[in-house]
Amino acid sequence: MDKPTIVVTGSRGNLGGKLAAALRDRYSLRCLDICGGDDVFTADLGSYDESWARQFRGAEAVLHFAGAPLPTTPWAHAHRGNIVATGNVLRASREHAVRRVIFASSNQIMAGYRFADALVTTAMPPTPLNPYAVSKLFCEEAGRAFSAETGISFIALRIGNILPAENVPHPGMGIGIWGQQMWLSNRDFLDGVQAAIDVPGVLFAVLNLVSNNPGMRWDLSETRRVLGFFPKDGYVAIASPQDVAEDDVARTARLVPGQWLDQRFQPLRG
Repeated sequence: MDKPTIVVTGSRGNLGGKLAAALRDRYSLRCLDICGGDDVFTADLGSYDESWARQFRGAEAVLHFAGAPLPTTPWAHAHRGNIVATGNVLRASREHAVRRVIFASSNQIMAGYRFADALVTTAMPPTPLNPYAVSKLFCEEAGRAFSAETGISFIALRIGNILPAENVPHPGMGIGIWGQQMWLSNRDFLDGVQAAIDVPGVLFAVLNLVSNNPGMRWDLSETRRVLGFFPKDGYVAIASPQDVAEDDVARTARLVPGQWLDQRFQPLRG
């Protein structure tokens, strides 16, 4: 029996690479990345081209994990790498009749609740604080319109902090207590995406995806209800002096529209 076909974009990145390695035995994978080679098709998703779009033909699902990956990404790179590229992925998914698109969104969309007390749900008004988060929110809403118009399923996963390689959390990572509390283990990440691939009858959903971290403020009830997914791992945040200092700086920060203090960014994964 033939294996179902899955497209993975950004397959040389942190998240896409972990997915490609884990799913290779179960599915017939078509891996796309701006850095191609070997079994990875070279694709600049910021420019629509049938040379890469035809890889979507006959796919059961597209795991769209390519894009500008950092909260410090400047607007020009977030626009092309996330918004334009996602629009092109949705176009290819429509033209080649994909069943489902699973989109790598981000908890950064809700960063404005960092120092509030409420449990953070996906039903709350979004509070993005940087161009990266705004671009992810735009892609979620594009997915909402896409699924309503085409009937193709779109599931956005607001992914927490998942470090490269072994992904072992620790204090002093430079992300504060808030960042530690949104840790996502490799196992929970892979299980959550698998649940999103498998779940029937979901036309559109936006879901938090973090591990079951004691003391966190991320609500997972909708994720459990929609996907039947229960994370197995968890990490208790430790308030190191570095994390306390990071939280103090973030608490008093003032944002200037159109500017971002740290202009460092990584090459786009496509």
